[in-house]
Amino acid sequence: MCGRYATTRSAADLSALFEAYDDTGGRLAADYNVAPTDPVPIVRFSAELGGSALSVARWGLLPHWAKDTRGAARMINARAETVATTRAYARSFARRRCLVPADGWYEWVRRDGGRQAYFMTPRDGAVLAFAGLWSLWRGAGDPLLTCSVVTTAALGDLAMVHDRMPLLLPRRRWSDWLDGDDDPAVLLAPPDGESLAEIEIRPVGRGVGDVRNDGPELVARVPAALLRALPEEPIATTLF
Repeated sequence: MCGRYATTRSAADLSALFEAYDDTGGRLAADYNVAPTDPVPIVRFSAELGGSALSVARWGLLPHWAKDTRGAARMINARAETVATTRAYARSFARRRCLVPADGWYEWVRRDGGRQAYFMTPRDGAVLAFAGLWSLWRGAGDPLLTCSVVTTAALGDLAMVHDRMPLLLPRRRWSDWLDGDDDPAVLLAPPDGESLAEIEIRPVGRGVGDVRNDGPELVARVPAALLRALPEEPIATTLF
């Protein structure tokens, strides 16, 4: 999975959808071009509140032992195959799992000397929930809430765009991911075919390639005449 996605719902909408206390403090803003280290919404279990809380976290998990924030951009994604055992993620996987709301995510396909961007998003416009992890990093200043997205091997038509994808969690799996005691094999099970069939692979314009760009035009479908074709073979490169 590449390092860009979109999350544009308001705090009010997300807190209602996930039945979570709004702990964002008015700091959540729509972002059609989320990049590493940007602030993003997450839903996590809060022992203090006794339930789910919608918070704003910095994308790029910092484990408690990190000396500074410089490595955060390399920690935006955690591989499902190793997340339970890797030192940087194991503690968060065991104790601090979260949901990462998103409208969809971007990938780029190299073809014919150029790149075509695609936006993977539900056909019905529903909100996606990526499996995520969070950590509270205590540096020299105020504690910093950080997060990562768990990724897994791409399945179905999505494998034609990239070899990785976010671990998508349908509503029935939200509660177990947040505070369940299931074993890693159950928690990290890939999404079913029905869920994947609802994902549109939408070609979009070049604007998303520049992190300074933002706005709904980034997720608009590109006219057919401007498209680069999907590759005949699955992409075998992973950026993160």
